[in-house]
Amino acid sequence: MHEPESEYAFDKDLTKRLADMTGPAPSFFMKWSLPHFTLFLLIFMGLLWLLANVPNRFFNPSVMHVTVALGTLGLWRFGWWFTHALRAQIFARTKWPGMRKDADALWDAGWRPRKLHIQMTTYFEEPSITKRVIGSILGQIRHEQVPTTLYIGTGSAYDEMIIRDFVETYAQDIPDELATLVFIRQNQPGKRMAIGLILRAMCRADHHPDDLVIFMDGDALFGGDVLRKTLPMFGADPELQALTTDEEVICYGPKWIAKWLDMRFAQRRLAMQSHALSDRVLTLTGRMSVFRTKHILNEGFIRTIEADHLHHWLWGRFRFLSGDDKSSWYCLLSLGAKMTYVPDATVYTIEVIKENGFGRMVQNFRRWSGNMLRNGSRAISLGPRAMPFFIWWCLVDQRIAMWTMMVSPVMAVLGSLIAPGYFWNCIIWVLFSRVVLCLFLFGYSRKADMSWPFILYLNQVINASVKIFMIFHLSKQKWSNRGNQSAGDSVGGLETVKNFFAKFQMITAIGIFMMLLLAYVELIELPFF
Repeated sequence: MHEPESEYAFDKDLTKRLADMTGPAPSFFMKWSLPHFTLFLLIFMGLLWLLANVPNRFFNPSVMHVTVALGTLGLWRFGWWFTHALRAQIFARTKWPGMRKDADALWDAGWRPRKLHIQMTTYFEEPSITKRVIGSILGQIRHEQVPTTLYIGTGSAYDEMIIRDFVETYAQDIPDELATLVFIRQNQPGKRMAIGLILRAMCRADHHPDDLVIFMDGDALFGGDVLRKTLPMFGADPELQALTTDEEVICYGPKWIAKWLDMRFAQRRLAMQSHALSDRVLTLTGRMSVFRTKHILNEGFIRTIEADHLHHWLWGRFRFLSGDDKSSWYCLLSLGAKMTYVPDATVYTIEVIKENGFGRMVQNFRRWSGNMLRNGSRAISLGPRAMPFFIWWCLVDQRIAMWTMMVSPVMAVLGSLIAPGYFWNCIIWVLFSRVVLCLFLFGYSRKADMSWPFILYLNQVINASVKIFMIFHLSKQKWSNRGNQSAGDSVGGLETVKNFFAKFQMITAIGIFMMLLLAYVELIELPFF
């Protein structure tokens, strides 16, 4: 909790960072600072020197079969990545301009939703962040004149007092018929229960199937014209049921974590545009997504948000701790609902990282990967007929990629046991390929950063490792927000047996994976081959 002086300093710094991030992204060549361009030249020239001076062992007859395997895998993985990049460009250049034009024309003609409902949860948030978030919402409601009820789910009087004082001081000119503020104090722990209570309050209030509902977090700050850019999408397309927006991250924490998050959001922009070409997305981000009320203000949807769970043969029935955005996405996906991504409406995510940076990174991976794996399995089971085939295959690929990502580093090490130095050829290839990938990612960022090629590979390896762990420990959940919650860590004889069996499965799977690779590179012989 900030003292007044530090709160002022925080707010001033946040203002400066927001100013640096608003407006359209610079053109590709304007994104390069002199230090990063110099570093790029040094890395590129260094790679050329290594290619010219390090003996090429890729075509050594003793490891030729390893090179063929790595080359085939590389063509597949990078071919899939460039497919996403191409689809993203097709969406941005052909489909999206028409969608924006139709939505703008409708808004300029005077269309407004009958009613907007906003559900936001907050839990002991920084006062400066809370005031900024509420101010951004009320400012756009005032400007766009959209009748809105703002439902805020809280865990205590602390957040309520901050919001009430801010509204009474800075929003007295907004009439009640334009904006109504409703606090929902949760009586059960967890964000999911808070959202469920809000949705039940919405059900009791006046609503229509074509009203719009915004789901957002208490640290998600609206960029300019977010309401104007998102709401008319539903008026222009009666079939559209949900959308999510672009995100930028403002990180208070270690610099390398900020760089990692910037890179992650650049990847997100590319992937979201690729998915949106098929009128679906792979997540309706909890930071900010908009829904038509038709499918969400009913008991089935609300109970899914409150108590979503899986029945697992080992872990039994267990509830999801976080991932409410994945639950809402799965509900709409199973109904065949149309979803999209709005690339020019930006929401700013404010991340305050006070704990160990690497620990927070791994914890985020565990949460994101766990939510993806838990929901991905049942989404895949819907089959390719329930959604566009490309989207279904993206879900399948997520589960394949965690294993294929680990093939190349393992085979690089094994190959060097046959042909000493093979590992260094692989390192050169890894650096070169990640530099190329990042040149594409820079097109979706505000600046070029030559630390990204190294962070990208670290991101891929750690993410794949965490997914392999999580696929065998689906019930294990931990969330540092909202009271540092955790699940799946119960004690007792039965739980000990389950944990032992899960680890036995994981070690067995990794052992088989390693044996197959060892056999392929001919370091061992399998008796049954």
